[in-house]
Amino acid sequence: MFLRMVKGAIFRQKSKMLMIAFTIALGASLATAMLNVMMDVGDKVNQELKTYGANITVVPQGASLLNELYEVEGGEAPVEQYLQESELGKLKTIFWAFNIVDFAPFMETNAVLPTGETVKAVGTWFDHHMDLPTGEQLDTGVVNLRSWWDVDGAWIDDQANPDIAQVMVGSSVAQAQGLSVGDVLHLNGTAATVDLTVAGIFESGDDEDDELFVPLSVAQALSDRAGLVSSIEVSALTTPDNELARKAAVRGPSSLSKSDYETWYCTAYVSSICYQIQEVITNSVASAVRQVADSEGAILEKTQLLMLLITALSLVGSALGISNLVTASVMERSNEIGLMKAIGAHDGAISGLVLTEIIITAILGGLVGYFAGFGFAQIIGHSVFNASIEMKPMIIPIVAILVILITLLGSIPAIRTLLKLRPTEVLHGR
Repeated sequence: MFLRMVKGAIFRQKSKMLMIAFTIALGASLATAMLNVMMDVGDKVNQELKTYGANITVVPQGASLLNELYEVEGGEAPVEQYLQESELGKLKTIFWAFNIVDFAPFMETNAVLPTGETVKAVGTWFDHHMDLPTGEQLDTGVVNLRSWWDVDGAWIDDQANPDIAQVMVGSSVAQAQGLSVGDVLHLNGTAATVDLTVAGIFESGDDEDDELFVPLSVAQALSDRAGLVSSIEVSALTTPDNELARKAAVRGPSSLSKSDYETWYCTAYVSSICYQIQEVITNSVASAVRQVADSEGAILEKTQLLMLLITALSLVGSALGISNLVTASVMERSNEIGLMKAIGAHDGAISGLVLTEIIITAILGGLVGYFAGFGFAQIIGHSVFNASIEMKPMIIPIVAILVILITLLGSIPAIRTLLKLRPTEVLHGR
């Protein structure tokens, strides 16, 4: 009998129930879209921010110590401290290897131009192919780490020919020396002399416009430092710092308890990735580029907060819509409800009947809203991040709980109205 009454009430009020289902579907779709994007937005935002350069630098221990003591920044280290080029592949063997998306070594040396001026020549990988110790293959270099450069000409293609005799000239140097793409530049180093063809002239907008960028092997030959690099820049996907990460960064990992250490080590904090890099690169110090790392964390937190606010507002709007629709439905059925009370139906039974009708409608609306919301999430992913959004199974129970919660909250005013109805007044049209 109860189910027949529920079925009859739903079909008699099809238009009202459809409106309630539509309201719930709208709220559920927005909640599903925002929560799926929020759960998947971390890597997407980090991937977008990788276009702005590296967030970790690796230098020799001696150079790092002098930089801290004397605030030495840039240029060659005051002492002969270098890293081994042969160890670069180990960066992809750490626990968070898959979070390291790009890296490039650098060897800085001074070279003398034909005019007698001394300029900094920076040796690096441009688009370098590596066969990793894990058996994987990787293409990495400054083409990705300096993607904002405005290049007139072309990038050096050191993947096709590792020993290619080309140079990329900073815009300030090119202007001062009157260089154009295709010109041949004669460089005198401390250990060798080379003739390089200008492959491209770049404008970076910073001090690098006063420098030359050459293949790593060329810089090593100019300075007689075969197999050595002076620093490494790493671009890694990281998790925003929390209290645990800040504690490890300030006091050191040794200050953490065993459980805290395991949590910290197995979370992609920038400090834990730096620590793991130091474990595999001999005599190195890895440190975060704080401007980049902090910006990533702040942008990610604000983006996630925005998603939560949109979700909350959509649910509040749905609850208000449900409240109005259910209250209107109860008022239209006041005669029916008064008659049920007059023949002995208790308030609890009548409230249960109304809530069952609404919850069944909410479940149907929630199902439609969930799949519509996942479609909205894909639209957001492709339009904003140019990538699909992964479907998170944990969103299903969250959305289900939220749908039931807003349905119950939205039904409270209607239930209160129902409880106030008096059979004698309703049946007499008052």
